[in-house]
Amino acid sequence: MAVPKILLYYAFAPLADPEAVRLWQRDLCESLNLRGRILISRHGINGTVGGDLPNVKKYLRKTREFAGFKTMDAKWSEGTGVDETGASVDFPRLSVKVRDEVVSFGVPDEVQVDARGIVGGGVKLTPDELDVLVAQRGDEVVFFDGRNAFEAEIGRFKGAVVPDVSTTHDFVRELDSGKYDHLKGKPIVTYCTGGIRCEVLTPLMKARGFDEIYQLDGGIVRYGEARGNEGLWEGSLYVFDGRIAMDFAPGAAQLGTCVVCGEAINRMRNCAEPSCRTQLVVCDDCPDPLCAEHRDARVLA
Repeated sequence: MAVPKILLYYAFAPLADPEAVRLWQRDLCESLNLRGRILISRHGINGTVGGDLPNVKKYLRKTREFAGFKTMDAKWSEGTGVDETGASVDFPRLSVKVRDEVVSFGVPDEVQVDARGIVGGGVKLTPDELDVLVAQRGDEVVFFDGRNAFEAEIGRFKGAVVPDVSTTHDFVRELDSGKYDHLKGKPIVTYCTGGIRCEVLTPLMKARGFDEIYQLDGGIVRYGEARGNEGLWEGSLYVFDGRIAMDFAPGAAQLGTCVVCGEAINRMRNCAEPSCRTQLVVCDDCPDPLCAEHRDARVLA
């Protein structure tokens, strides 16, 4: 009986030939009938793949045989299912690409990577260490969301600062705007889905004068696995696959508000305009809504 699993992973390591790594990864995934998205750059690899458990396990084992990926950070979650061929139904296809960055902040030359990973990042905290920091320093601690703002609509850490960003590219503009300068000197804990965005965000923040910077090691996924609904995290986690959202335990807080009927719900769908990929909080029973931009456009028309 097939056991659908999804693997979220990354590794920062200098890669002399990203294209060769791309071809190897594509062939490996195809041989194991895996689907998902993998990005490769001269800085390392970032991916999410899904399929039948034995095949995903073999993929991880084979990928870790590459010297630079030996200590790759990997997190597991339940998949929705697999089709008759054993391929994951949570991804429409396999995509393996080379990019300037494995996380698209738009500043590839600011990112420094050596054999130990990212250079100059924040202090990594386990879930236990995070809870101790908050217990010791209370409201002084600032949670800083390293995701796109729409992801925080259905789940976030209590009292978190959620930057006004719609893509990762927007973070540098936000940091350079000065609107967060009042946080300099405070203990700032950055967090994101699996930890990779904070690997890059923290050195960018330190370079801009934020001196006491922490990052949640393994991201929301690892904290949620450890705490369920009992910790500092509230709501559901947005994920970039067919599941859209996942809970760490039954009865997660409903932080989202349906844009159609106003009911509390932690589900999201695309804008009804086919060309638009804006995500909106919507009940399963409500019709597909338009985002503000396309709603205004139709009114003006």
